[in-house]
This record gives sequence, structure tokens and C-alpha cells, in this order.
Amino acid sequence: MSKSLANQVAVIGVGCTKFGENFDQSLQEMMVEAATGACKDAGVSLDDVKAAWLGTFSPGFSGGKATITLADALKFRGRPITRVENYCATGTDAFRNAASAVAAGQYDIVMVVGAEKLRDRPVRGLQREGIHPYFEAGSTAPGIFALAANRYMHTYGMQRDTLAKVAVKNHANGALNPKAHFQMKITEEQVLKAPMIAYPFGLFDCCPTTDGAAAAILCRADLAKQFRKDFIVVRGIGLAVMSGKPYLDPTCDYLGFPATEAAAREAYVAAGIAEPLKEVDFAEVHDCFTWTEISNYEDLGFCKKGEGARFIEEGRSSLQGDLPVNPSGGLKSFGHPVGATGVRMIYEIVTQLRGGAGARQVKDAKVGLAHNLGGPGAVACVVILGREA
Repeated sequence: MSKSLANQVAVIGVGCTKFGENFDQSLQEMMVEAATGACKDAGVSLDDVKAAWLGTFSPGFSGGKATITLADALKFRGRPITRVENYCATGTDAFRNAASAVAAGQYDIVMVVGAEKLRDRPVRGLQREGIHPYFEAGSTAPGIFALAANRYMHTYGMQRDTLAKVAVKNHANGALNPKAHFQMKITEEQVLKAPMIAYPFGLFDCCPTTDGAAAAILCRADLAKQFRKDFIVVRGIGLAVMSGKPYLDPTCDYLGFPATEAAAREAYVAAGIAEPLKEVDFAEVHDCFTWTEISNYEDLGFCKKGEGARFIEEGRSSLQGDLPVNPSGGLKSFGHPVGATGVRMIYEIVTQLRGGAGARQVKDAKVGLAHNLGGPGAVACVVILGREA
């Protein structure tokens, strides 16, 4: 990514629904709540917004495959809307596309909406789509990531009690978040004794399927002060796509995710960040499973390969640590409505950088990072936001 995008785009408004089993809301109603909340937060009307990007992964019968879902819900007609679908990186990639359009000078003010309604679907969890029938039969997301987790544990000697520490931390953070799907603390004992899903992942090692929507209003950075003084600037964005068939790649060691490493490098270069551990104040990372958060510590450069277990064990990723990770509660506690997750992370980063996160507030937060990992580790997007320089 060209460095020209850095500091050219600002986030002036964010909105987010309560995440959870939102049986009383349709996909469109959640879109409206998130979008109108973001507009109110930014001090703009929908008439001021000249284009929109909709992130939705698998909307089922609720609509969303075409952008008319958002157009009809918001009466946002006669203006361009683009739908983005990119596995679990859908939301952050939608944000990336919107930011690029603003930086290019195509629009002054735009909107990003991420939305997903998974609890009304007839299938359990997320169904596999578009893979070879042999690999798809009986294949699940927990099963796929469990294979990599087992390889990691075998290589570095990590035990399940370390995974449990990630779940305990993120549930503790989620208990402080009124919009989180799960607002309850848990113990390591509960994690270790929970029903097994796919070894080494028990029930509390896996994020839930969730309903939710989030939105953000972006504008040219030189216009941002017209709307609010505490606007947040886009420092850098990186997106990387690797093979969707890592099991056919003889160089894949299953100890981490090259897509995350590549996306992070691109974002860090754009943001001028040389030492992430020292220059990033907190991060929202893709903890679809407890081990994934540990691998993310390493792939994002917060610690060296094989040291992720120590990073969580020493409390370095806690709210009081030197680099808090998932202060929102993460996917593990906040929930994971796929298309909404990345935009929800933007909501959390902006809230933290404004100092408005309440009991879960990260002290002196100036730079925040959002990260999504999609598919079998094939797609990753990293967004770095900061206070005005």
C-alpha cells in the first residue's frame, strides 16, 4: 500500500448494535441501528454520505448478497454501494475499500456497514463453502484450526491451560462490555472441564456464532474537524491473500499464518511503525479460537515465534499489560457475526482512542490495531488507527 493513504482519511463516527442472539431484529434492522448510530456520532445525515460499503459474508435468506439490502434498509438510493465478501476479513476489507476511495479523492464522506445474522440459520456454526467435497465432508472451523493448534503445541510444548488463560482474559474483558454477546467471567477450571469440540479446543476455546452490525463514517482528514475534534486518523492498512489450500503447500508449517505476517508488514510500513510492541498501544485481533490469538501475537510481531504462550502467561496482553489485546472481549466474548466483526473492531479502536471505553479503557491509548484472519488462514487484513498526529 502506498504511504499516501496514511493520515489522509479520518473516522468521525461509529455505531454498533448489541451482539448476541438478536432474534427480535432482522438483518436490515441491525443495519439501520448501526448506521444511524454512526451518523449521529459523526454529526452527519445520510444525505451527507455519498457512498457506502457493505460487508456481509453469508446472509442466507435475510438478504445481503446484493447491496439493495442496505439501500432499502436506509433508503440510501441513487448512490453507489459496494458489497464486500472476504471470509472473516470481510468487515476490515470493506473498511479498506472505503478508506481507499476517500484517499483517492473520489468521495468526501462515506459509510461502512458490516452486518451478519447467524443465529436464525438452519445450520450449526458456519458451513463450509466452495472446497473439494472430500475435504468438506465433516470439516468444521474448529477442526481445521485444531490441527494447527496441535502442531503448535507439539512443537513448542504448550499445554491446554495456556489456551484457557486466553479465554479467561477475554471473558473478563467482555464482562465489562455492555454490547458483548457473553458478559460473564469464567475460570480456567471451567475452560478445561468444558465439553470437547475438537481437541485441544473445548467449548470455551471457541467463539460463538452471533448476530450483530457495526458501522463507521469516514471522511477526508482535512475535513474532519468540521464534524468532531476527537476524530481518529487511518495510519495504515494491509491486506494479504494466500492459498485457500494450505494443506497442498509443502512449505506450510501450520505454526502461524503468513497472511497475517504479510498484511501486518504492509500496514506497519504505511504507518511508519518499526517496533509494534512499543508503538502499538492495544490491539483487537482475530481470536476465533484461543490458540489463534496466541499465534496472532507472534504473526503481528508482538513477540517472537514460539513466545506467544509466555506473552499470555505473563499477563502482557491483559488490560493492565504492556500491550492489551482484545479489550472488547474479542470474538471469544463479544461474538463473531462474520461480516460485522471487522467493523466492530473499528468501533472498539475508535472508542478506546477517544477514551470512552469505561471500565475496559486502555490507559493512554494513542495507536490501536485491528486484525482479521479469514478462511483456513488464507486472508488477513490489518488496520492501524491513531489519534490526530
